[in-house]
Amino acid sequence: MNAPVASGSSPMGRDRSIPPVYAALDLGTNNCRLLIARPQRDGFRVIEAFSRIVRLGEGLSGSGRLSEAAMGRTIEALKICSEKMARRGVEVARAVATEACRRAANGAEFLHDVKVATGISLDIITTAEEARLALTGCAPLLEPPHSHAIVFDIGGGSTEILWAKLRPQSGAEVIDWISLPFGVVNLTERFGPGDRQSGSYERMIEEVAAVLRPFEEKHRLADHLQTGQVQVLGTSGTVTTLAGVLLGLPRYERRQVDGCWLEFPAVIAQSHQLAAQSIPERALHPCIGEERADLVVAGCAILEALYRFWPAARLRVADRGVREGVLVELIRKNSRNTQRRR
Repeated sequence: MNAPVASGSSPMGRDRSIPPVYAALDLGTNNCRLLIARPQRDGFRVIEAFSRIVRLGEGLSGSGRLSEAAMGRTIEALKICSEKMARRGVEVARAVATEACRRAANGAEFLHDVKVATGISLDIITTAEEARLALTGCAPLLEPPHSHAIVFDIGGGSTEILWAKLRPQSGAEVIDWISLPFGVVNLTERFGPGDRQSGSYERMIEEVAAVLRPFEEKHRLADHLQTGQVQVLGTSGTVTTLAGVLLGLPRYERRQVDGCWLEFPAVIAQSHQLAAQSIPERALHPCIGEERADLVVAGCAILEALYRFWPAARLRVADRGVREGVLVELIRKNSRNTQRRR
């Protein structure tokens, strides 16, 4: 089945008064996420969303290659995405791949297999584009009276951090960014599932902090934070999972989590509690489950490393990111093309 490709054209015979259906697909090191939507005056209306943990980067840090099992799981998820896009009549789409495919020696071969098996053409994007798309996707949650923002995206194989200026008219503008070579998958593979008793949790924090320190020394973000004009926003499975736990949700609900504010010290205290638990104990929480139980503490360690540099009072949580950024840019581009044709 051939999935739609990014295009500004519309099929012949379509009623042009009805906005086309768009799709954005984000294939990360740990997750495969799809969003299908129609544009609206104030953004877009989601028609269907799909997310599955595929662990594409499992074993990558040791072998340098994507494993057969991981590629097989991912292709099965992508087949579902292709079917959903076809069923919804998607006309404009873009599919992007991030750290696992960037790093793998067989990444290009995998993309070819995906195209043959599913019809989906994946673009491997740079860390710079990944950071920019994440900021675009999260921009609606960056609000006055803040003049600046620290935005971070803890992924499976890397963590993107942005220092941005907020402009009332033009939105968020990147001042600088850094991509840390740490995510929940590769940290867990190196240090284990994380626990405070053995010291592995603290060692993860120290390793992340060592790479992060030059960025802080360059920009002195801690000094900016003290002005009260800096909003701190996190997007990723780590922060959304912690939000679900802290909110006491009996099951994960995006409506409750996306856009919520958390007391940052409470987030760190919850991280310590999880690091003190066994994997089966973590899995009992409905917002963690068996799929995330071994990975969540590595994300907590990355989060705590950020907090030690930037101890904000509050953290805003975003259950949105790269795929929303892709969708926003697709809609803007297609709208400009349509206006030029007129």
